[in-house]
Amino acid sequence: MQTIFVLIKCELGKAYDVAHQAVETIEEISEVHLISGQYDLLMKCYLAPGHDIGHFVNEKLHAVDGVKDTFTMITFKAFT
Repeated sequence: MQTIFVLIKCELGKAYDVAHQAVETIEEISEVHLISGQYDLLMKCYLAPGHDIGHFVNEKLHAVDGVKDTFTMITFKAFT
């Protein structure tokens, strides 16, 4: 599994709607956090091996109504 984190900037007043719609419709999303700062949401996503990250972000996350901007971070290793 490939883990990515995506910061989401939402249209004004749409953060809760975006979060609810995303977790209900996108199975690859593990967690969504409402955050402070430049972005409104932090999403943790698990993608299947070989899954194209660009297509996932463009076709699934950008398709959520109210998403204004994204910033994607690819992980290399998780420490526990």
